[in-house]
Amino acid sequence: MIGVGLIGFGLAGRSFHAPVIHAVPGLRLGAILQRSGEDAAQLYPDALIARSVEELLAISDIRLVVIATPNDTHDQIARQCLKAGRDVVVDKPLAPTFDEARDLAKFARERGRLLTVYHNRRFDGDFQAVQELVAGGRLGRIVRFESNYDRFRPHLKANAWRERMGPGNGVFMDLAPHLIDHALVLLGLPEAISADIRVEREQAVADDSFDLTLHYASGLRALLRATMLAPVTRPRFTLHGTCGAYLKHAFDVQEPKLRAGRLPWNETPSEEEQEENSGILTLVSTDGTITSRERVPPAQSDYRNYYANIRDVLLGMASPAVTVEHALNVMRILEVGRESSARRCTIPWPA
Repeated sequence: MIGVGLIGFGLAGRSFHAPVIHAVPGLRLGAILQRSGEDAAQLYPDALIARSVEELLAISDIRLVVIATPNDTHDQIARQCLKAGRDVVVDKPLAPTFDEARDLAKFARERGRLLTVYHNRRFDGDFQAVQELVAGGRLGRIVRFESNYDRFRPHLKANAWRERMGPGNGVFMDLAPHLIDHALVLLGLPEAISADIRVEREQAVADDSFDLTLHYASGLRALLRATMLAPVTRPRFTLHGTCGAYLKHAFDVQEPKLRAGRLPWNETPSEEEQEENSGILTLVSTDGTITSRERVPPAQSDYRNYYANIRDVLLGMASPAVTVEHALNVMRILEVGRESSARRCTIPWPA
């Protein structure tokens, strides 16, 4: 059993890390750092409760530390854990800036420790279906990939650190890493990047909307977008190819279930849920005539696969699904995207 220490028990720690770690065979959620409150102790009575990073790192059988704290603390806490000889998973983004992320990766490499990022949404069932669809070639040559992460939150959340000014805050640093991860897994590194990062809500001070475009050869584009002002949300995924198109509206079911305290892997999806979470594949002939239209159900949807891979990496049985090099590429695109938005121009990759 690999002892895991979780630092942070806000939304990310409580909903997206603790229940997943707890459900993976071979991992033991041995300690949780919750600075105040008793929620963690009530939900996970077998875990030790720490009130500081130092207290958690003093627990000798904790081998892996998971960091689910505000973005501006990722670099400092990860460095502290690596220095203490622990392997580290950081919730996205790896650090507030690319330079910090690059230095942190060097620090981990010099100490021979695992450092990786929780890009869990690549294990969404709809994205798994998209990967299978593209790999199977049914859409022909892909010319456009669109990924939207829309919400309708016209009012700011009280005391929400993401909505305050500060390093690593704002919707771009919160949601763009998920969308960039998908694009890089599906299409690889781009040739150029352009972005428009902005504030749409009148009372907001941190960015709450963005349009990020990754430019590829042969006219291929990845359009990655999010907003907090979408009373009617755009499709989750849209793909256009020379032989057809794929359209998927609803989000993967894991996030809302985990937020509600449910364990999606213990539930059998109903027929209605399966239909709601399916996409539509439309195939066309060379003259544009529709030849078929079919429902594409989501593929396997299980965030536990992320932590099962981490377990196997630590046991010497696998390579990381999310390498630190991949995480740095995500960070570089975030950095170039911010520069592009500030300069209002398209910037070549690598910048």
